[in-house]
Amino acid sequence: MNASRANTGSRQLTGRCVCGAVHYEVADAFDYALNCHCSDCRRATGSAFKPFAGIAREKLRITEGIATAKIFGDAAANHDVFCGICGSRLFSVVDNGTRVHVTLGTLTDAPAIRPTAHIFVGDKAPWFQITDALTRYDGHLS
Repeated sequence: MNASRANTGSRQLTGRCVCGAVHYEVADAFDYALNCHCSDCRRATGSAFKPFAGIAREKLRITEGIATAKIFGDAAANHDVFCGICGSRLFSVVDNGTRVHVTLGTLTDAPAIRPTAHIFVGDKAPWFQITDALTRYDGHLS
């Protein structure tokens, strides 16, 4: 987890868990946003897909509740950060610790970016129908 100061070159967004024990701040400078339909994201969110936005890890910091935030996965590389009280999945650390995928539903403020595609559609829930015109990929972006 990164507790250092987030870059301040752009507007800062805030986010938090359901119970309010963990808060974070992230630059509104996301590089991409996607809707992931993989089985891991569906299980982690309890929904049909996980909307997320990607950004460099140093542009996010936990501002409150760092002792309450828990890690699932390899703390030195890829892992998920969630609230140890309510269980909200706040973000995932990916690309061997260099980037974060912020779960868009945990943001308090609306980001400028919107999801541009659906990924892992080949693994999507059979009971869910995608009804928008966003590009679809069976796996990762090609």
